[in-house]
Amino acid sequence: MLCERPPALHSMSFGITASIIVNKPKSDLIALSRNQHYTVVFDTTQWIKAVHSGADLESAIGTCTGYRAESEGFMVGVKVNPLNGLPSGYQELLKFLLDHLEDKSVEALVEGLLEARAEVRPLLCGSQERLKDLIFLDIALDSTVRTAVERSYEQLNNAEPEKIMYFISMVLENLALSTEDNENLLCCLKGWNHALAMANNFDDQWALYAKAYLDRTRLALVTKGEEYHHTLQPSAEYLGSLLGVEQWTVNIFTEEIIRSGSAASLSLLLNRLDPVLRNIANLGSWQIISPVEVIGYVTVVDELLTVQNKSYDKPTVLVAKAVKGEEEIPDGVVAVLTPDMPDVLSHVSVRARNSKVLFATCFDPEILSELQRNDGKLISVKPTSADISYRETAESELLVANSSTAEDDKSEPSISLAKKQFPGKYAICADEFSDEMVGAKSRNIAYLKGKVPPSVGVPASVALPFGTFETVLSDKMNKHVAQNVKHLKEKLSQGELSALDEIRNALLNLIAPSNLVKELKEKMQDCGMPWPGDDVWASKWNERAYYSTRKVKLDHAYLSMAVLVQEIVSADYAFVIHTVNPSSGDRSEIYAEIVKGLGRPFFICKKDDLNSPKVLGYPSKPIGLFIKQSIIFRSDSNGEDLEGYAGAGLYDSVPMDNEEVVVLDYTTDRLITDVSFRNTILSSIAHAGYAIEELYGSPQDIEGVVKDGKIFVVQTRPQM
Repeated sequence: MLCERPPALHSMSFGITASIIVNKPKSDLIALSRNQHYTVVFDTTQWIKAVHSGADLESAIGTCTGYRAESEGFMVGVKVNPLNGLPSGYQELLKFLLDHLEDKSVEALVEGLLEARAEVRPLLCGSQERLKDLIFLDIALDSTVRTAVERSYEQLNNAEPEKIMYFISMVLENLALSTEDNENLLCCLKGWNHALAMANNFDDQWALYAKAYLDRTRLALVTKGEEYHHTLQPSAEYLGSLLGVEQWTVNIFTEEIIRSGSAASLSLLLNRLDPVLRNIANLGSWQIISPVEVIGYVTVVDELLTVQNKSYDKPTVLVAKAVKGEEEIPDGVVAVLTPDMPDVLSHVSVRARNSKVLFATCFDPEILSELQRNDGKLISVKPTSADISYRETAESELLVANSSTAEDDKSEPSISLAKKQFPGKYAICADEFSDEMVGAKSRNIAYLKGKVPPSVGVPASVALPFGTFETVLSDKMNKHVAQNVKHLKEKLSQGELSALDEIRNALLNLIAPSNLVKELKEKMQDCGMPWPGDDVWASKWNERAYYSTRKVKLDHAYLSMAVLVQEIVSADYAFVIHTVNPSSGDRSEIYAEIVKGLGRPFFICKKDDLNSPKVLGYPSKPIGLFIKQSIIFRSDSNGEDLEGYAGAGLYDSVPMDNEEVVVLDYTTDRLITDVSFRNTILSSIAHAGYAIEELYGSPQDIEGVVKDGKIFVVQTRPQM
């Protein structure tokens, strides 16, 4: 009989197995012969070793390098030939691993294990007669990395951050070697290596940079966990139901699979390093987006999206595990606290500031867990410029706060919408933009042209004015669409919210009148902009916008939608500027974010020293969205930027071409690696923001892009 793995794992010497000896009565064991007794003890020891130490690796290495076991008694001799095609020097590397399996210091061992995995990886992807043996070897190498790293935890308790970072990079490399779609993990690995080099070179930004990659790595682990759950859990549910397995074991099946791999070790190392980095980088535990002192009852939810349409009957401090940025803040909510970090110019951020709702991101899992344990309790929450304190309080304090809020509410102006009329033309150019024809978005862009410094560009634009949508809908060629929309609006008025989605789909069937196409082409002739389609108009009927207008008692029927047709600059970066720091309210300080796709480095700049920007954070998001030179159709409603109502971000903007999704590698990005280039770009953005604030005479929220070092402004509005 020819075995493909060493006998140590088979436990079959003299026909006595570990399971037999465990179940044998003690009296029977005494009767064993001397040879049998020795064999049982040796075999059981090897069996336990196989489960609890490195014997799996020893076995796998023996199978791949070949071995011979002589016959003894009635046992047949075993011979396994070495694998063909192993890399040069590979057997010496495997011998090194076996010699150092029990080392107390595991760095050299883990380095060797990773080298062995990297060398064997090409063979795993090719055609190999004994592929199974290679797979077992790779699995054993992977498992040994995990056990070696776990053995080092105690040594890392008081280790320098650089050493923890090195272990993180090794475990991350191991995880990447076990992952099929690993581009993002490899970018994370490059980032950690760069952060380690910065630390070793005493770069004062190293901790800030490492923190960004810690956040990105955590996000990658979450994404991989979701992928595993989507792939494995349905099979676990199916087999569990057939086999009658207890439900609790089925529920944690995927979780336990993840825990048994490198992802769990990596997560533990990240958790250990996180507070160290935050302390070195002076990051604190909070980013405050809307600073308001509040009192309310703690309510914990998984997603803000799931409760955005709810109305709370008492002041509520919402602790939401996930906030995307596009949600509406529910009635009765006085604070939203979350580990997520939405854009400070996202709809939910603007809404929070406008509605005087405390909105903040918590970076410390322990603080967040403590908040969640206060579920149902009444707390007082007080923000400072960089921190939040809270305490349990009495209802008498809530009554005093409510009385003060009621007085403030009486002084707030009422808001209303006026129905806009069709001006008799389907398309207008920028010098025709007026209050009666377009919204603030279009008017602000037209106002900037010729007034901003020459270093700041403003993309070309035209618009479809207010009333165009209603006129197109009433055209006889769209009779059936109009009838369908009328019927669906009746359903909506009766509370059938599913009608919103049906209305949006119905509007996509609109046919453009020939006069509209003709006029639009004439206005856009110089830019070559084509007919935009119907998606922007359909966004008037999205659920978020409908609820938002209803909440503040605006008549949704009076909402008019113009469309700003704007040239897209194929940008290197995009940015947003707040000419007053929204976190601290400091009017002497510009706060800005510059992005490459969805990444987000923050910086601030004093208005009296615009050439000295200070970086507050580096990008951590893995995905960038890029688009070629094209056209975008921006929603421009009469409901945006009303005093007392933040309508910005409620409605969609639709690019003519699809964005390209790119996994971002910041280690090759000049904005990250070239300090001089970064300072030049950030200073240029700060100068543009200051100039526009001076032009309007009031704080502004500004959006723009950078192309080949030149600043382009695509939108500005009063800062909320």
